Amino acid sequence: MIVLLAMSIPIISIVGGFAVAMFRTHGQQRVAEWAMRERIAAIEKGIDPATLPPLPTVGDPEELAQRALSPRQRALELSQGLLIAGAITSFSGLGLAVMFLLLGVGPRNLWAIGALALFVGAGLLVAAWVVRLGAAEQPDAVPGRPAPLR
Repeated sequence: MIVLLAMSIPIISIVGGFAVAMFRTHGQQRVAEWAMRERIAAIEKGIDPATLPPLPTVGDPEELAQRALSPRQRALELSQGLLIAGAITSFSGLGLAVMFLLLGVGPRNLWAIGALALFVGAGLLVAAWVVRLGAAEQPDAVPGRPAPLR
């Protein structure tokens, strides 16, 4: 009974993830469909299509929001995400390594598990630094829009 329950947890989460993705895509498709119908009705009434707002695109809302950022802003946002992930992973790895060293349970080199996470976090921190250095070279304006006033 417990084995069946334990096996059903990942199955339910996978099926649930697919269901959420399908419902989200279906909802976005319906929004795009209704916007197209509204546009067709406006054109039939004689409204100039150039005056109508652009059609919504079906896709990831975060990806659509990213398109409004300049390349420099996108690079800085990526750098910030890498910095946060690197700090969390590094300190988690350090904590694991120290815990296994102090507890002394299991094999003597069990602390290496924490060291592995520590080095992964350090790699993320280096990646954040490299991306931030590259952000200085990126343009500050969004393509197709005027540069911000300084």
